[in-house]
Amino acid sequence: MTPAERERAVAYLAETRENLHRSTKNLSPTQLQFKPAPDRWSVAECLEHIAIVEGFILTAINSTLQQPPGSFKSAMSDDVLDERLKKATERATRVKAPANLEPTGRRPHDQLHREFDAARKRTADFVSSTNAPLRQSGFPHPILGNLDCYQWILLIGGHGERHRAQAEEVMADANFPRAAGAH
Repeated sequence: MTPAERERAVAYLAETRENLHRSTKNLSPTQLQFKPAPDRWSVAECLEHIAIVEGFILTAINSTLQQPPGSFKSAMSDDVLDERLKKATERATRVKAPANLEPTGRRPHDQLHREFDAARKRTADFVSSTNAPLRQSGFPHPILGNLDCYQWILLIGGHGERHRAQAEEVMADANFPRAAGAH
């Protein structure tokens, strides 16, 4: 990872963290658990899922980096990945999460942001301090194909943005509890 790539990744992780907080930080427990339909996630479930996935990806990156770097090739350029990340936040296509990455809905509401922040801090600390050859190692994404570990780091931020947009869709629902009666 070049110094410019490190700077980009750290800035993107910080930006997407702030975006999520700006959208969801001051919600009441009632607002956090509101679901617009039985088959849709609540804001709380979006937050839980983001933290679960972030931890899962960072663990996978660390496991991948335990192997000697090989002749790994990403399935796409960074420019193509950037375009896909932008499209992912538009939420035109719904994607079912694997069972092991689905939210349980049982996390205490007062822990959701702390868990997300802890996961994001681990990721940001890793990006800030690693000297591992992130561009020479990687693993496949079920939809996007092979991504190198640096691209996976960017995907963490993009994934958070996608689910922040989902949370905002929930908050825009006509039946979403408004602040006055939300507590």
